[in-house]
Amino acid sequence: MQPIAITGSASVSAFGENNSEVFNQKHALSFDQNLHAWVGRLPESLKTKIESLRNENRNFQALDASVLYAIYVSRLAARQAGWEKGDAFGINIGSSRGATQLFEQYYDAFVKTGKAETLASPSTTLGNIASWVAQDLQNEGPEISHSITCSTALHALLNGVAWLQAGMCDKFLVGGSEAALTPFTIAQMQALKTYSRAGEDADFPCLSFDLEKTENTMVLGEGAASICMEKGTHENALAYITGVGYATEALQHAVSVSAEATCFQKSMRMAVESAFGGAENDGISAFAEMKKNSQISTFAEMTKNIDAVVMHAPGTILGDQSEYKAIQKLFGDKLPLLTTNKWKIGHTFGASGLLSLDTAIQMLQTQKWEEAPFFSPQAKPKELKNILVNAVGFGGNAVSILITRA
Repeated sequence: MQPIAITGSASVSAFGENNSEVFNQKHALSFDQNLHAWVGRLPESLKTKIESLRNENRNFQALDASVLYAIYVSRLAARQAGWEKGDAFGINIGSSRGATQLFEQYYDAFVKTGKAETLASPSTTLGNIASWVAQDLQNEGPEISHSITCSTALHALLNGVAWLQAGMCDKFLVGGSEAALTPFTIAQMQALKTYSRAGEDADFPCLSFDLEKTENTMVLGEGAASICMEKGTHENALAYITGVGYATEALQHAVSVSAEATCFQKSMRMAVESAFGGAENDGISAFAEMKKNSQISTFAEMTKNIDAVVMHAPGTILGDQSEYKAIQKLFGDKLPLLTTNKWKIGHTFGASGLLSLDTAIQMLQTQKWEEAPFFSPQAKPKELKNILVNAVGFGGNAVSILITRA
């Protein structure tokens, strides 16, 4: 594949706008007294700012928070990329749960009255997200919404890459949005016995990538992220997408993953090989030069160029351990830097992959990183050039994206 420039990126999470404090040693999780659980909630000041969008357009007043989050970050990303209303670009926004808050509100009202409210159907469809982002940005191009559980946002990125590589679009905006901090959603995760049972005074309620933990510690967060992609090299590129990988593994049950995460082994290998294997990668001179000089010939040599992996690491025992074993299988004894952001902001379901990518972009730009506090010893790269980002969801569908410093 040819490199694809990321020319705009924006996110909202428990750390606020654009993960502004992502490289500190504190988490942004809070204990919700009403939900009786730890959550990663957007700061109130930011939430108020996003909610004010409802005043701009009377049609926005009936939208779910997940749609407003997507509109907000998509505006910011498009502005950074220099895209204007009416420009020709595609849109693919994903969500695992969609309009969770509105759906539960509408259903509660239906149970009480026996009647559905007028806008119950259009305001809770999954297509609602991309459609309203498209309405807001007034793009000329396709608009797509989809749900592929927790790897949703990175699947949106895969789709955008495919459209660009096929020459069907010159620009593509992709994103993921999740606003599912509701009683029923939390109860579903607790029923699966994946949710953290940490008390209010816990220092680390989510032990993401703690391989010694004895119980599951996943914490749910809300958030959204969008990026703008353009084919080829660009002066305003924040980073480049230079490799993509995906895989699905056979399941034993609805939420299973194999002990060594076969799906991640396949997706990471595909991402690395698509970047460093085969023909020259036009536009990224370092890649082209290495290939020209035959410096990269075996997969083991290819992996030496991966400086870090932003892991999916949901905070569950099997989820964390299986991904780590998959990385060991591919990288052997010389592991790259391994990090994750879920212990800090929670698991944002369908948005999580792009929030991890947002962290990776910041790592490349600032040359800063944060070691996972529960895992040592860690590799300490002298320089960050190439970072893998992982995501996997129910159904055993994994995605790995390789991004390279601009």
